[in-house]
Amino acid sequence: MSDGTGTTWTCYDAATMTAREIYGRVLAEMGKTNPKIVGLSADLAKSTSIAFFEKAHADRFFNVGIAEQNLMGVAAGMAKMGLIPFASTFAVFASMRAAEQVRTDICYQNLPVKIIATHGGISFGAAGTTHHCTEDIAIMRSFANMTVIVPADGTETANAVRACVDIPGPVYIRIGRGFEPPYYDSEDYGFKIGKAHTVRDGSDLAVITCGIGVLQSVEAARTLEEADGLSVRVVNMHTVKPLDRDAIMKAVLDTRRIITVEEHNVLSGLGSAVADVIAESGKGCAFRKLGLPDTYSEVGYPEDLYAHYKLDANGIVDTIREVMKIEFEEDEDWEDEV
Repeated sequence: MSDGTGTTWTCYDAATMTAREIYGRVLAEMGKTNPKIVGLSADLAKSTSIAFFEKAHADRFFNVGIAEQNLMGVAAGMAKMGLIPFASTFAVFASMRAAEQVRTDICYQNLPVKIIATHGGISFGAAGTTHHCTEDIAIMRSFANMTVIVPADGTETANAVRACVDIPGPVYIRIGRGFEPPYYDSEDYGFKIGKAHTVRDGSDLAVITCGIGVLQSVEAARTLEEADGLSVRVVNMHTVKPLDRDAIMKAVLDTRRIITVEEHNVLSGLGSAVADVIAESGKGCAFRKLGLPDTYSEVGYPEDLYAHYKLDANGIVDTIREVMKIEFEEDEDWEDEV
């Protein structure tokens, strides 16, 4: 496909492209057929890769400078005029520095502003804790009208960016910084906002995850199948809001053991959202949330940080083995547990 800049690429190129680069190219492509799309940056066009859209559609690109509050306010104004703004900046700035503008200017009015937040989680590595973002899912999913998507890789990012235009309200798409390894080798796997994708079936335990956790969880499941004979289901909950409650309850009923994996604080992120669904159902299960503990992140290379916080395949294997040791009464009658 063409990205609007004279470059042709396919999903197979995703292995050598960052998710943010794929985002920029897909947006430039979309701009060719949808004149309502406009791009906005807070002086980070190159870093967030919206520069691809700028190059292809310079008359529809706006740099507001290092002023993220203005970025969201201007995007809201453009949306009120019938445009579809894509506002790009780092996740830490989009979710916290401009939180009031996102909430009041965009979400309160239910405007179709698409916030593409790059460098999410701890993907910025050595840039330091100030530029890591492990609170944004909690913040954004608490805003009424906001849709929150955390793609597994660049291929899923392309699907999410294309699909978000059809959402009438605001959307927050969170992607990483660097060459996070891809999981999907094709865009044709049935991506749908609000609908989880079971990437691996299993009956002993289910891992509900998003973002980088998808590939790592699949690798952990393969290891456990070979080493322990375990059947581990992996559910890609790419849309954290609205949550696919049916997929969660199916995993609970089928496996009775659930862990969540997210590149985010364990408080109020994906794990908390899943826990809410389980608690409201009245069904009992062994449950564990895997993510960053209630602390500010360490500084280092992303791969080292993933290992440190047990977000890599080895850490997930260890956590699954711990949860498998939990004993509880397994029966077919759930009534006494309501």
